[in-house]
Amino acid sequence: MPTFFRPSDSRGQADHGWLKAKHSFSFGEYFDQANMGFGLLRVINEDRVAPARGFATHGHSDMEILTYVLEGALAHRDSLGNASTIRPGDVQRMSAGSGIRHSEVNPDAHEPVHLLQIWLLPHTQGIAPGYEQRFVGDEQKQGRLALLASPDGRDGAIVWHTDAALYAGLFDSELPGVSLGGSLGGKGQSPYTWMMPAGRRVYVHLARGQLTVQGQVLNAGDALAIVPDGPTSTPLVISEGQQAEVLVFDAGPV
Repeated sequence: MPTFFRPSDSRGQADHGWLKAKHSFSFGEYFDQANMGFGLLRVINEDRVAPARGFATHGHSDMEILTYVLEGALAHRDSLGNASTIRPGDVQRMSAGSGIRHSEVNPDAHEPVHLLQIWLLPHTQGIAPGYEQRFVGDEQKQGRLALLASPDGRDGAIVWHTDAALYAGLFDSELPGVSLGGSLGGKGQSPYTWMMPAGRRVYVHLARGQLTVQGQVLNAGDALAIVPDGPTSTPLVISEGQQAEVLVFDAGPV
């Protein structure tokens, strides 16, 4: 099964003073023909926004946009009348569809906000724009992959309009976790195995910490792109976490 390692320092970078960004795929002034996206996944931007600064009102269309805050808070307002603050544990989905305008601002006067913004291609263009936000606590992600977003909203996940799914997990060998058998383990937890859907691309992005995935040691910002070479579901093996927070995408069919 072809597996491609993308180290953090190979990502595109932008420094706008108030905004420091790292781009996993081509975005803005960063262009990399070899990294235009992966399956339905088009953007993973790791942004750090200075206190009391942010993105003024701007428009999007025909994109599923998910915001995932790692530290701090982000205030959102949009042309549908939604106004919310996104904090760690929150998952926010905005379907741009036929057109939406929004702003995103760090409301804190002293502390920066650290976030991931993720874009995926929708299965249908021109849909009515939409918005959804939910909270997923650490206890749901500790030692396992929790489903955050899917087309059918199963297991209480956010519904998005793309043939993809997003999972998140927290892994730390110093904390109790889920063993291969599914029971709670103590320190030195057993590896965690997640069955990758047959015939689907999988993208693993380590948001922070250190984690071993498929035998590859990942540090914050590193990624693995996995393309199945057959119709059989195969395991994704996660182990040796150190304060790790990981996002795993079922990024669509091959």
